[in-house]
This record gives sequence, structure tokens and C-alpha cells, in this order.
Amino acid sequence: MALTSSVKDELAHLQVKKSSVRGAELSALLRFTSGLHIVGGRIVIEAEVDTEATARRTAHTINEVYGHSTELGVMTGNGLRRDRTWIVRVARDGEALARRTGLLDAHGRPVRGLPPSVVNGTVEDAAAVMRGAFLAHGSLTEPGRAAAMEFTCPGPEAALALVGAARRLDVLAKARQVRGIDRVVVRDGDTIAALLTRMGAHQNLLQWEDRRMRKEVRATANRLANFDDANLRRSAQAAVTAGAKVERALDLLGDEAPEHLRAAGKLRVANKQASLDELGRLSDPPLTKDAIAGRIRRLLAMADRRAEELGVPNTSEFAAAAGLSQRR
Repeated sequence: MALTSSVKDELAHLQVKKSSVRGAELSALLRFTSGLHIVGGRIVIEAEVDTEATARRTAHTINEVYGHSTELGVMTGNGLRRDRTWIVRVARDGEALARRTGLLDAHGRPVRGLPPSVVNGTVEDAAAVMRGAFLAHGSLTEPGRAAAMEFTCPGPEAALALVGAARRLDVLAKARQVRGIDRVVVRDGDTIAALLTRMGAHQNLLQWEDRRMRKEVRATANRLANFDDANLRRSAQAAVTAGAKVERALDLLGDEAPEHLRAAGKLRVANKQASLDELGRLSDPPLTKDAIAGRIRRLLAMADRRAEELGVPNTSEFAAAAGLSQRR
């Protein structure tokens, strides 16, 4: 959660001058904190947020943009919930503020998604909506295969409205419901980076990209190491197989094998891990890689013909059996 807190702290201190953009952010924040309540027959707005900086930003926007006074309170967690939360409360003229921020429509009914003025606003307004929703109930996980930016939504209508706002920013977001809770999720590292930029979290974008690059480098190194390890295992198994086939050939042919083929076979058995090129250099006189390979092939072919005549396992069958015992 350290990354989430860092992003929220940066967004809470972002300077925004346009009143319409500040209003769009506030509308989303109030909507995503489910801040509309009825107390004693009056409408009261309460926004519960998880950082003091977000609470103060919300209070300043309400006061400076809409001219309403606010009350700030702190609620200490207990039981399973130990974190503190901050409450921004507007008790006086709460209905008027609710209408102006789009929490209530013209007929006084609660808006289930986002107000039309925000939904149909500018691209800056759309970015402010994403920012307000993240400050309200957003989270960001570490870069990697499971990286995600997630928004917890008060209902399916709000989730769809948030998906629409993301689409206006050319950001692919998906709405889903998990255990009865509506969420909007943004995946893919490039898409998350683009949304961080749009929302204004530039410093955290640099940290995100740095961590992402480090993880990608580490993952690449691990893949290469695994690849090399697999190659070594295959090479070792191939050496065991080749050695077993040549040993079988020498046993089958004995002294009947031509001297030059027998010499190549003995060289293979004595240097099972050597490459054909290295075997050629070890030969006396030195041979090319193709020459040593050709001699070993002819030795194996002669041995296989002899095995067929005798009705016994040939070199390949013997090597397969040797390979199984080696794996065990």
C-alpha cells in the first residue's frame, strides 16, 4: 500500500486552478465516498477519506469553489480496522451543495452514476474524475505481471461512468464485480503509466517506471538463466546418450571395427562432454568436425547392422535404456 499512499499524497497536493476541473474532481470524490446522508430530515454531506491531505484538499475545494463551510473530523479505527480515517462534513446547506456537485438531480433524486455536466465535460474534467475517484477509493499495486490500478465503486452505474471517463483519456479500463463489490480495473504497465500522467502523478510515474524497469530486467535475467540451465541439462543428456551409443557399438563390433572408426569411438567415450570440433582437435592426426562426426556415424551404422544380425538391442535402444536409468 506504500505506492498507493504515495500517489494519493502527490495527487492531494496537485495545484489545479480551473474551477470546473476542481468541481469535477470533487463530484467524483463525493460520489465515490458515498457522501450523501439524511440526518434529522436534512441532507448532510460526509466524505470519508483515508489521508489528511485528501480531507484538507476536499474541504478547501468545497469552501473556495462553492463557498460552503466544512467540518473536519478524525475517526480512529478499532477491531479489525485499525487505520484512521478523516471525515469532511457539510451539515449546513448540504442539499444545495449536493445539487451543485451533481449528487442530486433537478428533481432532488440521488444520481447513481456521475452528473451529466461531469460526464460530458472536457478531457481535463475526465482526468479530474479519475483523480477524485482514486483519492476516494483507489489503489495501485507494484509493477509486474499482476500490476493493476483499481477503483472501488459505490455501484455499477458509477463504475460504468468511470470507464467512460477513462475512455475519454484513451485509457482502457474494465468494470467488474468481485464478491458483490463493483470495481474498475486498469491493467498493463503502459496503460497505468498513461493514467498516472493524466491524473498528474508525475513524480510517482518516475518511481513506477523505475521499479517496472528493474523488475523487467530481473525477469529477463531469470529467463536467460533458466534457458541456459535447460540447455546445459539437454547437453548433458545428449552427451550421456551419445556416449552410451558409442560404447554399445564398440562392444558389439569389438576388434572387427576398422581402426580409424574404433579410434573415433574411443575418443568419444573418453571425452563425453567435448564437442565434435574439440574431438577433431584431440584426434591424432587432427580431424575436422565433419570428419570425426562421419566416422562416429559409420561406426554406429556398422554396430546397428551387427545387432540386427544377432537379434539384440541396437545402439539407439541401448542408449534409450541408459537414458532412463540415468534419469532415475
